[in-house]
Amino acid sequence: MSASNDARRTAEDRCDAAVDAYADGNYDQAIALYTSALEADPAYGDAFTGLAMCHQARGDIDAAIEVTKRYVEKAPDDILAFTNLSMFYQKKGMIAEAEAAGAQARLLDWKRQLREAKAKTPNQ
Repeated sequence: MSASNDARRTAEDRCDAAVDAYADGNYDQAIALYTSALEADPAYGDAFTGLAMCHQARGDIDAAIEVTKRYVEKAPDDILAFTNLSMFYQKKGMIAEAEAAGAQARLLDWKRQLREAKAKTPNQ
């Protein structure tokens, strides 16, 4: 197993533990585990998403927004990240920002649908 595979596996294991902590309402522990997962694999999307959701559950929407914005910088084509960002902005009453993030999520989804449709169409 390569170093990058080891890092991903470590991040996955920590995320699995974080999900359990979140489900038990142990948000501080879940935040620590998601943060540790990102230290192991700084590009692991599930860790960013989970970390943002923990912050939201604790009522810290600003932190949820900041985590999600960091992830969007790493994964600008992640539909869920923009959907979550829109939701967090809505919770803050930042309607223009929420609408912009939602529009970006829809645009990315349309592009995904077009790619899938092209892949199914036989070459002419």
